[in-house]
Amino acid sequence: MFRPCIDLHEGRVKQIVGGTLSDDSAQLRTNFVSSRSAAYYADLYQRDGLTGGHVILLGPGNETAAAEALRAFPGGMHLGGGVNIDNARQWLDLGASHVIVTSWAFRDGLLDHERLNTLVQAVGQKRLVLDLSCRRRNDDYFVVTDRWQKLTSLKVDAATLGSLTQYCDEFLIHAADVEGLCHGIDIELVERLGTASPIPTTYAGGAKSLADLDTVERLGRGRVDLTIGSALDIFGGSGVRYEDCVAFNRGKRSGAPRVIEPGV
Repeated sequence: MFRPCIDLHEGRVKQIVGGTLSDDSAQLRTNFVSSRSAAYYADLYQRDGLTGGHVILLGPGNETAAAEALRAFPGGMHLGGGVNIDNARQWLDLGASHVIVTSWAFRDGLLDHERLNTLVQAVGQKRLVLDLSCRRRNDDYFVVTDRWQKLTSLKVDAATLGSLTQYCDEFLIHAADVEGLCHGIDIELVERLGTASPIPTTYAGGAKSLADLDTVERLGRGRVDLTIGSALDIFGGSGVRYEDCVAFNRGKRSGAPRVIEPGV
């Protein structure tokens, strides 16, 4: 299934090459800056029944725009970017269905289970999404934090995914090596997630055509949805029509509970 997104940078809806986001603004590569508000996109997604997308705050100065998007589509989207124990409940109260925790869950490159337990107690497992965005190193994928600049020791594999289901309702995983490039998805990562993830997972990174939705649907084996950003026409792209994504979801939606195939 297609999951929509609203990426916010400096208070505006943008599509950027995520791996270039750092303290050095000269390194930032921006694919698209919208003239429309975050609330406009949230209203669009609500109109078309696209639940479970994510609003991501890429740095400071995005709080007002994020709140407007959540108010436009209450209960319809996840909120991530700077989420921690102090503000998680606030975002839920503003209308997020889930909060997405990323860098705050790690300390010194290691997953902090105490922090995760505290957050689960505060907001509940069913309203928490873990962001395990990653980069490939040799034959493995490792979680990256701090705007995808810091490589951790945590592998994205069956053991990790299985152990973390006690903390969250879903996973969000950007393939940081290809995100924003529109050169194609990381097929091997999607395949691994389709085999290993016990719970719904959203993959993002590199999507360039509607065919990627079919590929993720097949390789993800009912576990993995796809976010399309820079290739989408509503974000200035030419590879994918938004209306085609809406039609794809309508064609897949049967009204039956989501079925996740057993692993092999």
